[in-house]
Order: sequence, then C-alpha cells, then structure tokens
Amino acid sequence: MSPILLNINKHISLSPEEQQLFLSKTEVHHFKAKTILLNSGQVCKHSYFVNSGTLRSFNINDNIVEHVLSFACDGWWISDMYSLISQKPGNLFIEVLEDAEVVLLSKENQEQLYTEIPKLERFFRILTENSLVANQQRLMDSLSLSAEERFEKFCEKYPTLTQKIPQKQIASYIGVTPEFFSKMKSRLLRNQ
Repeated sequence: MSPILLNINKHISLSPEEQQLFLSKTEVHHFKAKTILLNSGQVCKHSYFVNSGTLRSFNINDNIVEHVLSFACDGWWISDMYSLISQKPGNLFIEVLEDAEVVLLSKENQEQLYTEIPKLERFFRILTENSLVANQQRLMDSLSLSAEERFEKFCEKYPTLTQKIPQKQIASYIGVTPEFFSKMKSRLLRNQ
C-alpha cells in the first residue's frame, strides 16, 4: 500500500475502489533539494504529502530573517493552510530541503473527493484539528519553555532531522539566533 494510503488508513478506511479514485486525483512528483514549491504572495493550490524527503514551510520578515514554521518528513502533510483554505495569497514559502517524492492534491480535487468519498472530509478535518492542536502547543511552548526545552521537544518531534538540516533552520524553528543555538548546543553536549 502506498504511503499516502497508509496515512489515510490511520483515520478512515477506504475500499479498493475509493483508494483508486483518491489516487487518480493526486499527482506524484520528484523534486530536487532547494526547489521552492510555493512562494510567499502566491495562492496555495495544493496540499503536499511527503512520500520521501524533507520539506519546510517558512516566512521571511521585513528584516530578511527567516522564521521556520514547520518541517514535513516521510509520511507528513504540509501546506499554507491559510492560503489553501481562503484561496488568498499566503505569506509562506514551502521548500524542498532534500530530494523528495511528493504527492500533490489540488484544492479542486480535494473538494471533488469530499463529494465522491464523503469520509475523506472527516480525514482532512482530523488532519486540520491535529495541526491546530500542534500549533497551539508550539505557541504555548514558545511562551513558557526555555530554548533548551524547546530544542528537546524538537528532537522528540523530528528525531531524524537534527543530522539532516542546517542548524540555523533548527534555531529558527525554536526561536533563537544561530549563534545562541550553537552556544546552547555546545553547553548541552558538555553537560551530557
């Protein structure tokens, strides 16, 4: 069974016919590292499911500082939810960090699937709810946890990423400067 169908199967069951219909509404693409799938200011037209590789969503502020919002590894979904839902220009970039195989599901096809396979609406509601809970928890963590504690949570959530992605992106995700992150990491290694 394909990774995306395994992901769906965690929450709902699709018949073989429904699986085929779902897959017929998706496109599988291979992207090289550093490919930008979505630019800030564009309307997001797809949800992206990562079969293999790593993606990230980020924003660049007026001072040309990147703020990493999320990462997506094998078996994860990523999108600019504001733009996808509202169909208005968003403020996120989505970038491929390492060569990736990505499944694209267009907003239009997703809406058609809600009519043709109504239980998919439940699946995407569950994904949206889980995303909302994760974002709320991340906000609470950034307000109440130390940088070290936020880094520990990052390592728990993304155990394979610490060796794969640049430290400046991890620093951005946990909300510290690369210099502070480097000193903090050295201190943590000395204390182990």
